Amino acid sequence: MFQGGSLWAGLLAGGMSQLQDTKSLQQGQLSKKEYTAHTVENVTGAVGVMAGVEYGAVLGSTVMPGVGTVVGAMLGGVLGDRVGRVVGGQAGSMISRNPLVNKAAEPIKEAVQ
Repeated sequence: MFQGGSLWAGLLAGGMSQLQDTKSLQQGQLSKKEYTAHTVENVTGAVGVMAGVEYGAVLGSTVMPGVGTVVGAMLGGVLGDRVGRVVGGQAGSMISRNPLVNKAAEPIKEAVQ
């Protein structure tokens, strides 16, 4: 399913976002809970880009082969990124607020310090 251009588009989009969030964490602009939520959002956004590019290209090819493939891939990537980030943002917030997850992360935080 995910191969070629869609794979690279997703990895690039998610990787760049994650790099920016890691830099913000190191500079103290993000808390660890916010960083966790942003990481989930970045992963789901990357998967959304990959799926959007592929399925957008297929739909565009169906409507208008050639130009439709390119336009569909671009629009699908943008739409997939937005949907993936919304879903990931909600999931990441739920994960970072979960007391069980926070309790499990405490020993890791103490070991790093």
